[in-house]
Amino acid sequence: MTTATKGRSGLAALIGVFVLVGIMWLLEAFDAVIPGDLDGYGIESRESDGLIGIVAAPFLHADFAHLMANTVPFLVLGSIVALRYPSRFWAIALTIIGIGGLGVWLLGPSNTVMVGASGVVFGFLTFLLTAGVLTRHWLDVAIALGVLFLYGGILIGALPFGVEAGVSWLGHLMGAAAGILAAFLFARKADRVVHVPQ
Repeated sequence: MTTATKGRSGLAALIGVFVLVGIMWLLEAFDAVIPGDLDGYGIESRESDGLIGIVAAPFLHADFAHLMANTVPFLVLGSIVALRYPSRFWAIALTIIGIGGLGVWLLGPSNTVMVGASGVVFGFLTFLLTAGVLTRHWLDVAIALGVLFLYGGILIGALPFGVEAGVSWLGHLMGAAAGILAAFLFARKADRVVHVPQ
């Protein structure tokens, strides 16, 4: 991949991160003005109707405070993934969303609906941490150390005693596990820049 190609790919992936967040905000605004409740399309464990939530849940939030809490870390961590692995960003994101959501659908408590992008945030975080270990590339190691310093404290939220009532620690744990899986699938193949002689 040439420097110019990687630059275009990185910009496209970065725009994708902002588009995903824009969808979250549009849906929350729509949910605030319509008489229905979009949150009902979240993940309802082991219910066939809840399968749509595997894809929908990361874009739905309980309220604007919930959305705001997820927006900044999603933008920061998602942007780092997009810029470091531009040609694989969508594969990484879809792996985290799909595997993490499926884990919640299979293992989550009955009669509850899970919504929110925090599982994806945990997935991006563990992807970057695991990539630093797997590739041992100086940039991946530096990124891993940086995000560990900035966001490592949230990892306690993937434990049953690490969250407040009403917050899905299982969603965090499944997202984190999916991020590790995504690193094993994609981080070993970091996009390389090839300098083409002029």
